[in-house]
Amino acid sequence: MTHIERYIFRITLGAFLACLIGLTGTIWVTQALRELDLVTAKGQTLLIFLLITGLSLPTLITVIAPVALFIAVIYALNKLNGDSELIVMSAAGMAPRQILKPFFTLAMAVSVMVAFLTIQVMPSSFQELRDVLTRVRGDFVANVVKEGQFTSLDSGITFHFRERGRDGSLNGLFIQDKREAGKTVVYLAEKGVVTDYDGQTYLTLTNGSVHRQQKDSRDSSIVTFERYAVDLAAFSPPDGDVIYKPRERSTSQLLFPDTSENLYKLQKGRFRAELHDRLSAWLYPIALALIAFAALGDPRTTRQGRGLAMAGAVTAVVAFRIAGFAASSAAVRSQGAVIAIYAVPLLAAGLSCLLIFQGARVRAANAAIARVAKDRLAGLLRRPRLGTG
Repeated sequence: MTHIERYIFRITLGAFLACLIGLTGTIWVTQALRELDLVTAKGQTLLIFLLITGLSLPTLITVIAPVALFIAVIYALNKLNGDSELIVMSAAGMAPRQILKPFFTLAMAVSVMVAFLTIQVMPSSFQELRDVLTRVRGDFVANVVKEGQFTSLDSGITFHFRERGRDGSLNGLFIQDKREAGKTVVYLAEKGVVTDYDGQTYLTLTNGSVHRQQKDSRDSSIVTFERYAVDLAAFSPPDGDVIYKPRERSTSQLLFPDTSENLYKLQKGRFRAELHDRLSAWLYPIALALIAFAALGDPRTTRQGRGLAMAGAVTAVVAFRIAGFAASSAAVRSQGAVIAIYAVPLLAAGLSCLLIFQGARVRAANAAIARVAKDRLAGLLRRPRLGTG
């Protein structure tokens, strides 16, 4: 790159990073606030909260990055035009392709990032998110038992605790275990804390006793303890097989699906649309950058013309994205619509390139056509009218 191209690249890169970080952070905070229930009501740790909310970041970045690039290109071009730098570059003989080069370089870098996140990282984050949510929902203490209520399970266990402490501990515990025929075991404890050890989850009881009694016997044994660990795996229902949705499958699984799987038979269209959405996602940053440059890349001196061009670029991007979503929806129902998934960004990029490199000729041709039409209209108005008498 030349010195001028590096200068333009630095301006655009700084604006892109500011928009990406700002927009992603704002939306992430709104998403995180919706998950505060994990900590406040379900007794999960802050680490689980950050893990679940952090797994949504790859998806946010892939959606926000093209928009952030579009805003960055508009900002950079407006700054260059406002400082009359675009006019000087054009007067010095810089061709549109030279001014476009730093913007296109950044667009290619963003496209590579989006492709990597969409094809590799995002499916893995969706799978991990599903696994974490499954573990959280299967957490017996957080989701099944309620404060001050006796909860009976089908396995023969009755669970009760008086209140939940601020640190997530359970105070005033009562557990009755009748899983073994003819035998009843009752656990009483002042406090219980859920702990993980060697991949297993235990409820550690403090300052309590264990009461054991046979069915046909009046005698019972009582053992007091200071600490006692109960395996919570016996309290939770057995885990079923996890069936991942199309967006949670890896790209290789979408390319070579198991055609005998029931989910694939029922949602074959969704598998197809998800695959081609991933493979076409990298085209959108390039298309949005070219749209912004086509609208604002020419040096202009009037603010009104700049504002109209910016409004036209925003309108074009909105229409372009709506067309992309429509193509994805159509691909679910029809295999032929897959072409439209790629055609939409490619058509937007092609029309933008036509305006960038042939814009002067197109505008000159339009002006010539307008002049001819105006002359013909003026000739018709000057032609004398014939009398009707």
